[in-house]
Amino acid sequence: MQTFKAALVVATALVALVVSISPGTAADNNRVALTISIDGAIGPASASYVRDGLAKAAERHAEIVILRMNTPGGLSSSMREIITDVLASPVPVIGYVGPSGAHAASAGTYILYATHLAAMAPGTNIGAATPVQIGGPLPGLPGGTPDKDGKDKDTGNPSGTKDAMTTKVTNDAVAFIRSLAELRGRNADGAEKAVRDAATLSTNAALQARVIEFTAHDLADLLRQVDGRTVELAGGKTQRLATKDAVIEAIDPNWISRVLAVITDPNIAFVLLMVGIYGLIFEFMSPGAVAPGVVGTICLLLGLYALNMLPINYAGFALMLVGMALLAIEAFNPTVVIGLGGIVAFVLGAAMLFRIEAPGYALSWPLIGIVAAMFAGLILVVLGALRRARNGPLRTGAQAMRGLSAEVLDWSETTGHVFTNGERWQARGTEPFRAGETVEVANIIDLTLVVRRAPASAGEGGTA
Repeated sequence: MQTFKAALVVATALVALVVSISPGTAADNNRVALTISIDGAIGPASASYVRDGLAKAAERHAEIVILRMNTPGGLSSSMREIITDVLASPVPVIGYVGPSGAHAASAGTYILYATHLAAMAPGTNIGAATPVQIGGPLPGLPGGTPDKDGKDKDTGNPSGTKDAMTTKVTNDAVAFIRSLAELRGRNADGAEKAVRDAATLSTNAALQARVIEFTAHDLADLLRQVDGRTVELAGGKTQRLATKDAVIEAIDPNWISRVLAVITDPNIAFVLLMVGIYGLIFEFMSPGAVAPGVVGTICLLLGLYALNMLPINYAGFALMLVGMALLAIEAFNPTVVIGLGGIVAFVLGAAMLFRIEAPGYALSWPLIGIVAAMFAGLILVVLGALRRARNGPLRTGAQAMRGLSAEVLDWSETTGHVFTNGERWQARGTEPFRAGETVEVANIIDLTLVVRRAPASAGEGGTA
């Protein structure tokens, strides 16, 4: 009985211990800080990566998400997708420009303003958020220098004015970044300067200008400083952060984001498109080869998918298709004019293909030159083969048969059959021949070979 009571006491103590420990453990497990890192240009892959990371953070009920950035900027469309996801996130997002030496320029500046709290590591900078996808700098902005009368030296227009589209895009960008700054209680005037004047700020300058809330040497320092702060989430809900003892875990991009990061590089998309189209052309030229058709189809689909994700100029794309069609015609019907026209159309189309000037999303001119040189080389090879074919001996028709050696299969008086060039022919001649004797084709008349004694045979006959 005493043994039973002792066992009951021990069991009760264990249950009480488990109950007392479980809440603390659960709380500790919930205190997870997930990190999403954007290194390099912002594009479709970055947007997909951030979206998946925020969804994973919501599923795990993470305490915060740290969006670490080191980027020169990128595509406006991808930037707006990321900002939309950050604003709608049920988990607080802390923007962090780091490590030391990093920067968040152009699109990165907008994203930093959208985060619930913003921080920078020492030795970093942000800014230079002037839209560059519209083709060139605004007068009155970097690159638009006013003269003594207040007019732009390049255009002669009053400084700060240009075409209507430029003004619309700039004003839209200003309104967008000011709304983000006002939403987060940051310096809206400083945000506007980053767009209109391409202003950049160091870490201390950004802190003094109320663009960021604090500086942090590393992620651990960042968690200590945001601990206890209250942020407002989507829907007006507020949350007090408890990050002092949170565990930092990194979210790696999934395979879809990794593939997107590769194929949405304009140069890779360009190469995939070329390989795809010419793979199909080679398959049509040599039906049954299979490999060019399979590889070409896969590359073409990947290239078209990448182009669908990127802002392209359809006039340039059409010029490229015309150029490649002309080059394909050149391969089947060699001429100089069609081939040169194809190269010109292809180069012009490639130069016009991407209507963006965002960092990391410019098509490489050396790549265009290499592809154009390859096409020019293909034309030279085709034209060389054509010249050799015209200057070389005939390989078909009656003239090609003259002078061929033939073996006599059977012969009767002046007619019989001979075997030449892998075929059995009806033949006739002015001399009698024996079966197995070698003769020479002198002419062909109505599908009948006129044969004569071969020179070697004639010599042998004379000696005998």
